[in-house]
Amino acid sequence: MSAELIKLYPENPEEKKVRHIVDVLRNGGLVIYPTDTVYGIGCDIFNSRALDRLKMLKGIKGKDLNLSFICYDLSQLSEYARHVETPVFKLMKKCFPGPYTFILESSSKVPKILNAKKKTVGIRVPDNNIPRDIVKILGNPIITTSIHDEDEIVEYSTDPSLIYEEFEGLVDVIIDGGPGGNQPSTVIDCTGAAPVVIRHGMGDIAQYL
Repeated sequence: MSAELIKLYPENPEEKKVRHIVDVLRNGGLVIYPTDTVYGIGCDIFNSRALDRLKMLKGIKGKDLNLSFICYDLSQLSEYARHVETPVFKLMKKCFPGPYTFILESSSKVPKILNAKKKTVGIRVPDNNIPRDIVKILGNPIITTSIHDEDEIVEYSTDPSLIYEEFEGLVDVIIDGGPGGNQPSTVIDCTGAAPVVIRHGMGDIAQYL
């Protein structure tokens, strides 16, 4: 069955459509959505069947997971991360919403969610109302990963119509939120004594450090 192609505008996502997408996620669906960087693909973090589908689609073997959580804001941070020091929290508040992924020590909840021995979790609060509104109505984060393997030297798909052609038989919903970016987020590892940039992407973290 072909995926639904749903048009949403980041400035004011239509609530009725967002609620429909949330229903798809709750029922184990995979959704491709825009962020403030590249288009991502994800599912409800609490739906194990959907997570298995996502791992199969991405070719992730066994329990080797490097996936991030999209959150609406930082209010649920303590549920999924632990030992977040005050300077790190202040840095995240400055950066979010924005094109950053923060790697933090995971709470005991994360390994149970992912069925994997994960000591860290990536946290994203993108500067795009579409995924944030989805997460807000869903009531919990969604898993996010890029629509391409990061090991491959390929351009990120920025055209929603081309994304639809490639993924229409693999996912349940593809959101057309306008052209996407072709740079991933900047990744900051905050599990050590000081934050370390481990991937330079769209965000300029230097202005906040």
